[in-house]
Amino acid sequence: QLVESGGGLVQPGGSLRLSCATSGFTLDYYAIGWFRQAPGKEREGVSCITDSGDSTNYADSVKGRFTISRDNAKNTVYLQMTNLKPEDTAIYYCAALFRRGYYACEAYRGETYDYWGQGTQVTVSS
Repeated sequence: QLVESGGGLVQPGGSLRLSCATSGFTLDYYAIGWFRQAPGKEREGVSCITDSGDSTNYADSVKGRFTISRDNAKNTVYLQMTNLKPEDTAIYYCAALFRRGYYACEAYRGETYDYWGQGTQVTVSS
């Protein structure tokens, strides 16, 4: 099970930190991806982190603004979002991929994930 939290309403230029709390499986064996879906748009991949955290991947639209991290001891993955823009408004989902190794996130957008969360709403507006 994955449960996202930390979403909310924030002004442009603001920051939020999303959390993805996991349970029911061993997080150490999974890469974790963050995705988002805006109204009327397809779901897009935002970021991914490998099981050990030794490699990450980001969508071009969020590079330099978002940072993914994980704490396997706390069974939690984070997405720190800074300098938020109105176009970041979306429902954000985390997903777990049963795959280990440095290259697990290389093609994260096209993978079939094993578990998905229910999502948390992020709204960037003045």
